[in-house]
Amino acid sequence: MNILLTNDDGIHAEGLWALHARLAPRHAVTVIAPDRERTAVGHGITLHLPLRAHPVALNGGGRGYAVNGTPADCVKLGILEILKHKPDLVVAGLNPGANVGVNITYSGTVAAAKEAALGGIPAIAASIEGHGHYRYDTAAAFIARLAETVLQRGLFPGTFLNVNFPDVPETDVAGVRISRHGLEIFREYMEKRTDPRQRTYYWQGADMQTFGEDLDVDGAALRHRFISITPITCDMTDYKALDDLKQWGLDAKLK
Repeated sequence: MNILLTNDDGIHAEGLWALHARLAPRHAVTVIAPDRERTAVGHGITLHLPLRAHPVALNGGGRGYAVNGTPADCVKLGILEILKHKPDLVVAGLNPGANVGVNITYSGTVAAAKEAALGGIPAIAASIEGHGHYRYDTAAAFIARLAETVLQRGLFPGTFLNVNFPDVPETDVAGVRISRHGLEIFREYMEKRTDPRQRTYYWQGADMQTFGEDLDVDGAALRHRFISITPITCDMTDYKALDDLKQWGLDAKLK
């Protein structure tokens, strides 16, 4: 299997190399990742600056590319220029910090997988919760097995998998939960400060996301030590609202 491996934490991130170590022995893996951290850039792409991809030496003698752009740029550039053929799978991660709930909107990791899905390529976004010493190897081993299952079973066009791991020993993982995307709202704020030149600036912040007890929701499943797997679709149409809007008689507003 030909795999394009990327992330949003930069080409030197530990989580990226944990995945590479697990995937490379069985698959042809090409690393195309940002040359620096690009956390929370969402699905931004570079339009007003040139993109450059610099070859870098990888562990084990392989080669990869460090790109001066976003995770979505990395996937685009890989598919359109660097790779000779479309990859069979794109894997983005392992991201240090969970990407569940509303945070998937901002995540560069998730955006990379979404970019692949938009191009008709199966994709997995992989993240692990925690705040410090991450158990990357356990998560990477699971993703390596999941990657082969995705290749065998396939995904619906325009759909990718958002996978989140609890940062606990493997023996403490409660299981795998197929979950839906949670949309619980959390409190956000701007902390107003003044710099030494008496100019105002702001630090953006937010409370931790909270989730209920419904284990069918990504964040709740993760909090209860399940590996959460959520199928995400690129089609953002609200089909219930679509039918409702057709009854609004909006054609009459043109007269």
